[in-house]
Parts: sequence; C-alpha cells; structure tokens
Amino acid sequence: MPELPEVETVRRGLAPAMEDARFDDVVAHRGDLRWPLPRDFAARLKGQTVVGLGRRAKYLLADLSSGDVLLMHLGMSGSFRVIGGGATRTPGMFHYQRSDYGAHDHVVFRMSSGATIAFNDPRRFGCMKLFPRQAIDEEPLLRSLGPEPLGNEFDAGLLAQACAGKKTSVKAALLDQTVVAGLGNIYVCEALSRSRISPRRMASTLATRSGAPHQRTGPLVDSIKAVLADAIEAGGSSLRDHRQTSGELGYFQHRFRVYDREGKPCPTRGCSGTIRRIVQGGRSTFFCPVCQK
Repeated sequence: MPELPEVETVRRGLAPAMEDARFDDVVAHRGDLRWPLPRDFAARLKGQTVVGLGRRAKYLLADLSSGDVLLMHLGMSGSFRVIGGGATRTPGMFHYQRSDYGAHDHVVFRMSSGATIAFNDPRRFGCMKLFPRQAIDEEPLLRSLGPEPLGNEFDAGLLAQACAGKKTSVKAALLDQTVVAGLGNIYVCEALSRSRISPRRMASTLATRSGAPHQRTGPLVDSIKAVLADAIEAGGSSLRDHRQTSGELGYFQHRFRVYDREGKPCPTRGCSGTIRRIVQGGRSTFFCPVCQK
C-alpha cells in the first residue's frame, strides 16, 4: 500500500491540474470502490472549484468551493493519471507502461484546466468520500490520526509522550497511526536503520522515567523526517503498484539501506553486520542486528 511519500508525490502531481480548477464533468463508471461512492457523487462535484489540494497521512483532501471536502485514498493499487492541461510530469528513469488503462478507470474528472484525471484501481481498495469541511474533526477516517511526521508539531517530546509506558516494540509504535500518521513498513525500517535503533527495542524506552525524550529519540525523529523527505524527492518507492501521475515509477527503492535487503552487508560505515529479516506483527522487518541496538 502506498505510504506517505507516495501519496505526497501524487498530490504534487495532481495539484497543477486540480487546484483553482473546476470540475466540468465527473464520470463514475461504477458506484463503488472499497465502499459505495457518496450519493449524488458526480452531481455534488460538478461545477465546484478545487480551492486547495492537501494531504493528511495517506489521504488526499481536496477543498471545494461548496464547503465540502473530497477525500481520496489510493488503497493498495490505486493511481491517478493526468492527461493534458499542462500538468507537471516528473521525469524519471523507471517508466512503467500500464496495459489496458481504461478497464479500471473507475472515476474520471474533467477539469476546467483542460486536464482529464482518471482514477485507476484494479483491486478497488481505494475510496472517495465527500463531507463538509466543518465536520472534518469528526470524520472517522481522520479523527484518530496522530501528528504529521513532517509537521513542526512532531518532535522528540511528542514522540516520547506517545510512547511512554507502551508495552510494544518501537517498530509497532511507529506503525500505529495514532502515534504518528502516515508511516508504513518501508519507511519505519529505513528510519530505524538511519538512527541505529533496533526495531525490537521497547517503545517505552523512547521516554525516560520522567517522560522526557531519551537521548536517542531526537535522532529517530530526525531520521523519520529525513527519510520521508528523501523519498518524496525521489518520487516514492515503486515495489508493486505505485506510479506517479505521469505514469512513471518512483525510484527511492534504489536507495534502500535495509528494506528488502536480507543477507546484504549493512551499509553503515564501519559496521560488519548483515541485514536480517524477521516478522513483527505479521509484517517483514529488515534491520542490522549489529549496529541497531
């Protein structure tokens, strides 16, 4: 499933085509994705202008002139394709030509910018919802999310406070969307590697007995922010389904330190360790048992 960098990459690709543009036409080729589309979905969008396109965790949020918010989630295999309208297309080396585009183009937006935007989702685990902006704090998909990891609010003190007394691993805590929003398996593994923290370490050790941040918590926060920024710059990671709005693959996977590198030498300078794979919470964890403590 796309993680925060992939969703942010998509947001940046959609913004030139959607922001300050009006929905001239909306076509829903089916009435449901993961869940049924909202009642009168096309009618509620048509004629409305997108006044801003944001992101919350792994959700895209389009603020509309009507006062509604269009929430969009990529699910496991969802992607947007922008055609025409002068939309920004990120150049890249790892172009992937999708076959049979139209068969899974479930929702199509025709914008006043001249762009046509198609949401393609073979597995239909994505979703779209409409709700009033004033009700955003009560939206079930958003209300329990923790702080944005790239936001100023997220710092060592906040992470220590969230993890104090937690009887779970650091890895599990960082994947908990109520602790920090938007992180997924890949970038948690990578951030823990950069900060030399074992994924098996207890989350409670990120705080001292007084609740203050442990000396290793600050570097972990810095590593989380850095790995996300690097991944966004690279257009995200393309392992199976992620593509940018131009149809190109992201290429951060070519910079992985530990993820999916079982048996390879640890890249940390001066470390003689070998990357291991273990399973935590039903998910693969990759780390170096020598330098990550």
